[in-house]
Amino acid sequence: MSEWKLANIQWQFMRQSLWASVGAVTAGGFVFFLLWYMTADMASLQGWLLQHWGWKVPAFPGVIFAGMMLLFFWMAALIIGTTIGYIYGNLMKKRIEILLQSAMMLERGNLSTRVPYLGEDEIGQLGSQLNEMAIRFQQQVASLQRLSAHNAELTEQVKYAAVTEERQRLARELHDAVSQQLFAISMTMAALKRTLIQNPEKASRQVELVEEMAAAAQSEMRALLLHLRPTHLEGKALHEGVEDLLVELQTKHALEFEWAIDEIPPLPKGIEDHLFRILQEALSNTLRHAKATRVEIRMAMIKNYFRLRITDDGIGFSETEEKKSSSYGMKLMNERVAEIGGVLAISSAPGTGTMVEVTVPLVC
Repeated sequence: MSEWKLANIQWQFMRQSLWASVGAVTAGGFVFFLLWYMTADMASLQGWLLQHWGWKVPAFPGVIFAGMMLLFFWMAALIIGTTIGYIYGNLMKKRIEILLQSAMMLERGNLSTRVPYLGEDEIGQLGSQLNEMAIRFQQQVASLQRLSAHNAELTEQVKYAAVTEERQRLARELHDAVSQQLFAISMTMAALKRTLIQNPEKASRQVELVEEMAAAAQSEMRALLLHLRPTHLEGKALHEGVEDLLVELQTKHALEFEWAIDEIPPLPKGIEDHLFRILQEALSNTLRHAKATRVEIRMAMIKNYFRLRITDDGIGFSETEEKKSSSYGMKLMNERVAEIGGVLAISSAPGTGTMVEVTVPLVC
């Protein structure tokens, strides 16, 4: 669609140049030949054309001759106007294509993109303004990343208080959920001893009830264990923390985990903590909601960009479901990505799995 729109600019130049040329020839030729016909002798005109241009013009009436000459100039105007319009339209299209490609690269997070010199007219000025905007945006991203690193240092100072609060919360949840379910299982098993001999059919139903309560307790415990994992790297490099997390998940869950982590240079601590938390949130959402059997994780450095991609083969979701439900934690991940000046892309459809991709420009 974009290519056709740009092509239309070229054809518009051709049409405008063509109409301008034909219109000018029509108006000028009509006036010229009208005056010539009224004031000049046709025999003199024919002799002059033969002497100077070598044209041997038959002795047509003046009106027919004027029409033939006007038709000739129309054809010349058609060729010249079309050629000029095509050349200038093509030049204009190429300049606009450069602006479009640069804008697309900036929109995708490539902040090092610069528009080449396009002249001193309005298009050239637009390219210069786009370069200035990219520079300011790059400076803002660098400021955001420095602020993120500073916030990470402040987070360390309140870390122990947060740990204490989290312990209290988990203790309450264990008491309210798992502890009560275990107590119910214990009471049911005590009643089962008395019922087993007297009423075997009732005892069978009680055994099924115990199995259901045990499965529910196990699900609750797994959900709590997902939140017991560290939310920070705790002194580890990003790739070390990610590998440790994936190895632990692989040993405790039936899912098949596959990962590929390129050699990644040390990143600012704030960025590493946010990326680790984003990965943890994405994996947690996959384990709870995706019903997947296989998860792939890719981490790579591409020039001065960091890219993290998590892909699963789960049930996926539609765009409407994404807006109505927060089960995939999109809002939290978007907030964290925005704090480090990155771009979050999520691709999913019912029955096709989900892909979460995070791209962060590194301009520090």
